Amino acid sequence: MRKLLVLALVGLVAQLIDGSLGMAYGLTSSTLLLVVGVAPAAASASVHLAEIGTTLAAGVAHWRFGNVDWRVVTRIALPGAIGAFAGATLLSSISTESAAPWMAAILFTLGAYLLLRFARPLSTGRVGGRLRGRFLGPLGLVAGFVDATGGGGWGPVATPALLVSGRMEPRKVIGSVDTAEFVVAGAASVGFLIGLGTEGFLLPTVVALLIGGLIAAPLAAWLVRIVPAQLLGAAVGGVIVLTNARTLIRSAELDGPLRPTLYALLAAAWLTALVFAVRALRRARRARATVAAPTVAPAAPSVAPAAPAVASAADVVPADLATTGTPSPR
Repeated sequence: MRKLLVLALVGLVAQLIDGSLGMAYGLTSSTLLLVVGVAPAAASASVHLAEIGTTLAAGVAHWRFGNVDWRVVTRIALPGAIGAFAGATLLSSISTESAAPWMAAILFTLGAYLLLRFARPLSTGRVGGRLRGRFLGPLGLVAGFVDATGGGGWGPVATPALLVSGRMEPRKVIGSVDTAEFVVAGAASVGFLIGLGTEGFLLPTVVALLIGGLIAAPLAAWLVRIVPAQLLGAAVGGVIVLTNARTLIRSAELDGPLRPTLYALLAAAWLTALVFAVRALRRARRARATVAAPTVAPAAPSVAPAAPAVASAADVVPADLATTGTPSPR
């Protein structure tokens, strides 16, 4: 019971992160399951089955808050489902010994990407135009495949790509990616069901993750408007990097002083990324304040020119003169 409560808490935290960043539910949940010794294929299968419920709740919540672009959802979801089904089939056919380092390497890489992505200023500028299907289709295919084989990755691949395009509001990027993930999670679950059978799903784990995610989904759709993604992304990236580095170091059989040295270097990189994230967040806030200031300042001078209009009342044509057509006095 204690383990299930912990998993429910993990599901809640993971959904809060995912709903605020548009990524990291699968990364966070799969990383924890790998740490406690769950086989990679079973971990990914269980997480994706739980995601069917959490992404449905998240999609409804984002839709109600106006965070969804349905055109993007329809063009990215189907290719994502195809990629996820193929990835689930591949992971199901790999032995546990071979899959553990592979999955940890994918998660480590995605965690490192989060660190680099959120240590730099986030692009907020918008460019005109619409995202084309020839961009969204391949993006969904790759993101879905990485998501199924790594136990997570749909958000870390799809969300930054859409943000960098600059053609959608960040909140709509996150809402659309979360909504499309419902289809991707369903396709991945079907792939795992065919490859592993029903015994490949850890149902108590699925239920615990699902309950936590369902509780957090509406709150996360609201938090996406106020939570600083800069800090949250850097923090989550560091946790994922350090946790999966443990599996990789074990697989490489690195012992002696090298192991603590590697951990120390990774921790230092995480701390550095957090410092850069804080600096980038402060710079962004100062820039917004600077842009907002001129819009308020000109308000005062705009009243001043009204004075001469009153002062020149002597030049106004009197009513009795205006009616007779007599020239106004000089």
